[in-house]
Amino acid sequence: MALHFERAEFDARKDRLLIEMTNQKLDAALLFAQESMYWLTGYDTFGYCFFQCLVLKSDGSMVLMTRSADLRQAKHTSILDNVVVWTDRDKANPAADLRNLLNDLGLLGCRIGVEYDTHGLTGRNTHLLDEQLKTFGTVVDMSGMVGRLRLLKSPAEVKKAERAAALADDALDAALAIIGQGADEGAILAAMQGAVFAGGGDYPANEFIIGSGADALLCRYKAGRRKLNKNDQLTLEWAGAFHHYHAPMMRTVLTGKVSKRHQELYDAAHEALLAVEKAMVPGSTFGDVFDAHSKVMEAHGLTRHRLNACGYSVGARFSPSWMEEQMFFAGNPEPIAPAMTLFAHMIIMDSDSETAMTLGRTYLTTEGAPKALSRHDLDLIVK
Repeated sequence: MALHFERAEFDARKDRLLIEMTNQKLDAALLFAQESMYWLTGYDTFGYCFFQCLVLKSDGSMVLMTRSADLRQAKHTSILDNVVVWTDRDKANPAADLRNLLNDLGLLGCRIGVEYDTHGLTGRNTHLLDEQLKTFGTVVDMSGMVGRLRLLKSPAEVKKAERAAALADDALDAALAIIGQGADEGAILAAMQGAVFAGGGDYPANEFIIGSGADALLCRYKAGRRKLNKNDQLTLEWAGAFHHYHAPMMRTVLTGKVSKRHQELYDAAHEALLAVEKAMVPGSTFGDVFDAHSKVMEAHGLTRHRLNACGYSVGARFSPSWMEEQMFFAGNPEPIAPAMTLFAHMIIMDSDSETAMTLGRTYLTTEGAPKALSRHDLDLIVK
């Protein structure tokens, strides 16, 4: 088997989830998030774009129902012993196959948790599932249960995050080696992703973000490439990914002369990130971290140029996003605790002057101040 963790690690994770299920009086959990399946069993696939479900009973037994294309994938990458296949066919209804499986497992009339809030369960499949379960037993929305357990990283997971962070640093080094007047965005992307692959890393759960000129103000990947000018701005958001664990970074790199507005925005971003670091400690909440960021932005007169979130938890994620559920936004009561891996990004987009500035990196929380996982400093980068 191609497992990335020791069996004892998976056993400990299952024990934690079973405790939560007991607290919610669940007889079984139907897991549809690929992240949950990977965390609980090691199962590694992009087959979640189709219907598949991992059933965990309160006695600790597990069964995966998936397609034939993922049968060997599951057996090769996970600790699962019991894998069943639903058959691709005209007018197939895998939710009905799942109901039959649940019946065979003795779960008729039981209290069943369903992981609804995931990209692994489409709206259509949710409709099919609910139709099958409406007379089967009591259905409880258990969305977020596994995600909250995944917030706290084990020592083995921290090592994955640290390796991912080293790959993110390698990607930045590769980019900086070629950024300058006339540099092609495609070549920059190729160098960054190539550095991750060469270091033993993975595809990230979403595309790297790259944009220069006016496109430096965008916070999403878009198709199309351009070459950098003598005086230009290039916004990059990328992540090192190792065994699906992510360590994102974000920078706006300048070429040529630094404008007064760029310097103003950088000074604000730098001050805000340092304020966030001070707030990213046990005893604070995710909302407190956001407030630290927003207070600095307000003091610099940048409230309308900032975003309504300034980071999020990261870990083992699958496409379409490397973001975990918990984010730094106003009022989020989630407490900061040791052993979290958190990405903080300061994003300032001044559309009036078409000036962009970003600054972000991944941290490991501790009993005290957070530890930055990047070896790079926070200085403004000018090429």
